[in-house]
Amino acid sequence: MKDLTPAPATLEPIETASRDEIAALQTDRLRWSLRHAYDNVPFYCQSFDAAGVHPDDLTGLEDLARFPFTLKTDLRASYPFGMFAVPRNQVARIHASSGTTGQPTVVGYTENDLATWGHVVARSLRAAGLRQGDLLHNAYGYGLFTGGLGIQLGADALGLSTVPVSGGMTPRQVRLITDFQPKGITVTPSYALSILDECAAQGIDPRGTSLQVGIFGAEPWTNAMRSEIEAAFDMHALDIYGLSEVMGPGVSMECVEAKDGLHIWEDHFYPEVIDPETGIPVADGERGELVFTSLTKEAFPIIRYRTRDLTRLLPGTARSMRRMEKVTGRSDDMIILRGVNVFPTQIEEALMATPGLAPHFQIELTRPDRMDRMRVLCEMAAGATDTDTGAALAAKIKQTVGVTVDVTVGAPGSVARSEGKALRILDRRTG
Repeated sequence: MKDLTPAPATLEPIETASRDEIAALQTDRLRWSLRHAYDNVPFYCQSFDAAGVHPDDLTGLEDLARFPFTLKTDLRASYPFGMFAVPRNQVARIHASSGTTGQPTVVGYTENDLATWGHVVARSLRAAGLRQGDLLHNAYGYGLFTGGLGIQLGADALGLSTVPVSGGMTPRQVRLITDFQPKGITVTPSYALSILDECAAQGIDPRGTSLQVGIFGAEPWTNAMRSEIEAAFDMHALDIYGLSEVMGPGVSMECVEAKDGLHIWEDHFYPEVIDPETGIPVADGERGELVFTSLTKEAFPIIRYRTRDLTRLLPGTARSMRRMEKVTGRSDDMIILRGVNVFPTQIEEALMATPGLAPHFQIELTRPDRMDRMRVLCEMAAGATDTDTGAALAAKIKQTVGVTVDVTVGAPGSVARSEGKALRILDRRTG
């Protein structure tokens, strides 16, 4: 068994501050952020005025609920630079979404924003157990996607040695891991499974590699998948959260000593959880949709952004700042199948609990005879021989989720692999 105990780290004072100290800092920074957005972004000026609120109306954190939400459609309507709060020549970097499902969303960063981003990512990597001088294999995509370059900023700030391999070319990924012997890897959880498959193809035992810490994000994943990855690699598997509209990776992070939820870096990002139907904030501990307001961003302030991610807020443990539970799905990824709400993570949990199946799957939606049907496409685990696994998975989904689905079990390798975010839902419905 590898020695997975990280060297002690000195925490920043804010990581152990009292809740009163954190709230006071948030209130001051929130006042600045609201004023900055109102004065410099026409959208926010119009939005606040239409809602009958003004930045001066905020006297305490509870007053934020009076301000209107920002939606992804608002960002798309402002394409490309309409949401920027500083002149374009003060923007040091631009990132954007892929735009595969609509107009891309474009975000910008000043030099100060990049320094802040690097700081919170460095804090996240340190919370995962990485220390100055450690070698990091960064398999997040570099480019307009914020993952690769965001992690790079934090790795540089922490003083890591980084292998900027990006995504794809899986055989090379495995060779570099075995040759360079990194301590940590940053990667999407679905692509980590592809790396495991390639290790098997090359006859390499992933437990024998140097990896001690895996930092996984960019898509929801379950604790069952965590257990699978930890057992396969003999390493810690930790969750990192972020989205480009709020900053990128490093908005929140699990701490290796607890692994009990992601601590939100509340000195830079103010979280709320709302009822996704009514928009009304719910109490900490209640599940709902995550909403973020930036507290320090200059180029691209964001006010009450509806992430569509479903989670709940919990008290701090390893740090004073509050935790968010692992994201269980997205309100806009929710499948309504014959009146039942279904999330891909529920299918994943059932799959991981079914012996003989590999952890790769896709959900196919069709609409024959005007009725929605769901088919789960999965595959046999290498070496498995049980031919009843499909029926077992269908029964487990029926029992735990409450819907009847078709299951197709293919040979190992038959489910399409991802080199980035997993494509979980194939919506083939028409009419």
